[in-house]
Amino acid sequence: MTNFPTIRIRIHRKLYRLIFTGLMAMMMSLIISSALLLVKVGYVDGFFTELMHSWGLAFVFAWPSAYICAYLIQEHVLSRIEFY
Repeated sequence: MTNFPTIRIRIHRKLYRLIFTGLMAMMMSLIISSALLLVKVGYVDGFFTELMHSWGLAFVFAWPSAYICAYLIQEHVLSRIEFY
């Protein structure tokens, strides 16, 4: 079995929250879009085309929402809790 090298990317720490919320919004919007489409119409012809359209629209709203919510929770809620 071949061992492939691990790819590492160096990015400034200021971009951490932006990248983290972007990836979370991408995964969550895909999961929620898929689940809602399956519940609403089931698995039909053109499912993946419809999924890509709804996922794109969901992501447009999910990323800014996740970024704002993460900021508010980290700065105004979690900063008031003392963890040990």
